[in-house]
Amino acid sequence: MRIGAIDLGEKPVLLAPMEDVTDIGFRLMCRRLGADMAYSEFVAADALVRMVNRSLQKLRIDPEERPAVIQIYGRDPKTVADAAQIVVEQAQPDIIDLNFGCPVKRVAGKGAGAGMLQNPDLLCEITRAVADAVKVPVTVKTRLGWDESHKIIVPLAERIQDAGAQALTIHGRTRAQMYTGRADWTLIGEVKANPRMRIPVIGNGDITSAAECREAFERWGVDAVMIGRASFGRPWIFHEIKHPESELTVADKLALLKEQVVTSVERLRSQSRNEQEAETAEYRGILHIRRHLAATPLFKGIPNFRETRIAMLRAERMSDLFEILGSQTVVCDTVATTTS
Repeated sequence: MRIGAIDLGEKPVLLAPMEDVTDIGFRLMCRRLGADMAYSEFVAADALVRMVNRSLQKLRIDPEERPAVIQIYGRDPKTVADAAQIVVEQAQPDIIDLNFGCPVKRVAGKGAGAGMLQNPDLLCEITRAVADAVKVPVTVKTRLGWDESHKIIVPLAERIQDAGAQALTIHGRTRAQMYTGRADWTLIGEVKANPRMRIPVIGNGDITSAAECREAFERWGVDAVMIGRASFGRPWIFHEIKHPESELTVADKLALLKEQVVTSVERLRSQSRNEQEAETAEYRGILHIRRHLAATPLFKGIPNFRETRIAMLRAERMSDLFEILGSQTVVCDTVATTTS
């Protein structure tokens, strides 16, 4: 699959853009484990044009993660185009992705993200403005429509293509669904089957295993598969998909979770503006990966794990957290052996 001049190979598997998840450390880890490309957290165009430091920090790209994608969002064509130019100047990304799919109220409720699905004309105007403003490929990520009665993705996909997008990612839910229910891939498949679609179509939604990923390619014919929430606490899902014959051990997986903590803490320390912020970076780093610790399947099936899990999520120091994680290695191995 190619996006512009970027060749991602056959049937690539991508890490989805996720706020407070796909920071540079997590992206690098997923890339090392087999993700063919990783997307940044989404960045507000308004904040970029105001040169807000916290937003500018999200533009950092490590050479090892290339090809790299920075995702931005906004609701004004000129502002988003100006922000895209800032992204190119600051980060030199390989691709800029436009977020027209975020369903959360603070974004969609203001008309940005998935809110654009209520104004497809403006959505296409923004796409065109950005495509005209930068020389790197511009791609789009969106949903099926605003709600069950307004699933507009099939005709909208052609318009997005005509507006200059060089790839389209479709999450198989409406905005109204948020993340509930099952993702519907039928319309994703219909978009891909449209003979007038020339750009790659990337499918997203509820891919949690190698078997489901394989089915997405074989049944719906998508050019690539994007994985989001299934990577929470499980970055090794990319290894499982790419190397199903080589399973990582429990110790390997626990080591990866520890690496996430260390990387998050180091990142926050490097971004600290004063000594006080640097001192609290360790605690903030642990907070940053709590969703991974809470969601990881490693501890599934361990009897009476509730108190240990609470202690793990309340830990404020890496040493305390690592002691808890280390104490669970033998237990996890035992559960894995007895349930296999």
